[in-house]
Amino acid sequence: MIATTTLKINSTSGCSQFIEKCPRKDLTILMGDLNAKVGIDNTGYKDIMGRHGLRERNENGERFANLCAFNKLVIGGTIFSHKRIHKATWISPDHTTKNQIDHICINKKFRRTMENVRTRRGADVASDHHLVVANLKLKLKKNWTSGQTALQMFNTAFLRDTHKLNEFKITLNNRFQALQDLLKGEETSMEDNCKSIKEALTSTCQEVLGLKKYHHKEWISTETLNKIKERKNKKAAINNSQTRAEKVQAQAEYIEANKQVKRSIRADK
Repeated sequence: MIATTTLKINSTSGCSQFIEKCPRKDLTILMGDLNAKVGIDNTGYKDIMGRHGLRERNENGERFANLCAFNKLVIGGTIFSHKRIHKATWISPDHTTKNQIDHICINKKFRRTMENVRTRRGADVASDHHLVVANLKLKLKKNWTSGQTALQMFNTAFLRDTHKLNEFKITLNNRFQALQDLLKGEETSMEDNCKSIKEALTSTCQEVLGLKKYHHKEWISTETLNKIKERKNKKAAINNSQTRAEKVQAQAEYIEANKQVKRSIRADK
């Protein structure tokens, strides 16, 4: 479940009710921008969080911690030791305040499948939030297939061509004639006859028409991709700034690069 707007969390909220509906045997993940600072003090919450959070817990963080405790969800960002820059998930517009308000939580039963949680500052999506990544290692049950083959879509557009249509008719007619000669004098069931007709039709389509190929239209231009790459470099410059002046300059350059990316994308569409 991903929260896309500011969320006020409490134990009786729709969020909690939704989690309660999830079967206990299932892997449950709650993640997104929860606008909740849980802090480093895990007193009373040792079952669901560690001491590797950031800063102090706020009111919404208290609600969020209670929500996780009630539903037995472990707050992943607090149980792995990292540098402060790899804990902060949000940064203020003036780059002076950093908080950990985006979280990835997993139900306690599957806690051992979570191997790491940290932010990736290099990911550039023109946001004041950093990308939060969790590494999970799962043992999946073997999927026993029913033996059914994937649905085949033949390239029927070829039938608009007169020569291709005639070729299809002749080939299909020859196969039906051969099938009729083969079945002449033999006692066969209706099911066998239908199967033979289907095989004749399918093999003819495969031979004459072939399978339909899907091509995804490339709508984004090389120029836009280059601008996105340049914007990513500007983001890296912000992260690597050593002084306040360097950071302000890099932020101004990033804002301009982001405007160019948006203009270029609109032009491509």
